[in-house]
Amino acid sequence: MIIASQKRKENIAEYLLYMWQIEDLIRANGLDADKIKANVVSRFAGLDEKQMKEMGEWYESLIDMMRREEVAEKGHLQMHRNIINDLARLNNEVLADPDPKFEDYRKEFYATLPYIVELRAKSGEEKAGEIETCFNALYGVLMLRLQGKEISKETLGAVTQISRFVALLAKYWHLDEEDKLFEHKDDKSGK
Repeated sequence: MIIASQKRKENIAEYLLYMWQIEDLIRANGLDADKIKANVVSRFAGLDEKQMKEMGEWYESLIDMMRREEVAEKGHLQMHRNIINDLARLNNEVLADPDPKFEDYRKEFYATLPYIVELRAKSGEEKAGEIETCFNALYGVLMLRLQGKEISKETLGAVTQISRFVALLAKYWHLDEEDKLFEHKDDKSGK
């Protein structure tokens, strides 16, 4: 809850990957609030009783949402899918905008696209959009690292490019949230 809130403010990509990890953590604890409190909440150092209670309630609300949205076994909460959809919308808007200030973004996207196509071809029947494919790749590598598994040089190269692109998209997302990305687009006076 505390980490999620901070990540949400600072970097939407890190927030989303963190929340996917939280969803898996909840699944690993059988969607059991008592197990979460014992295995997760109790291990946070420096929290007072009120903060621990709030964190426990936060996990309980996530558990409830996961049950209601039927993502107890796999998938992501609607609020996280909405972020992916927002990022995809923004990606399309930036790619379609002829403003030269977006040229670096277009270069990063088109440098990343072959990896996205390759990953989508390997994903089987569940075809994700371009942005979700990027996040799936980043999350997959995160999980491999946490498990101490070896990651091939090819995969590391792909993930490095995907990370660069997603970092730029996340930066643009925050600018867009503050109405600073497309500023002065409709203002012909330059004010």
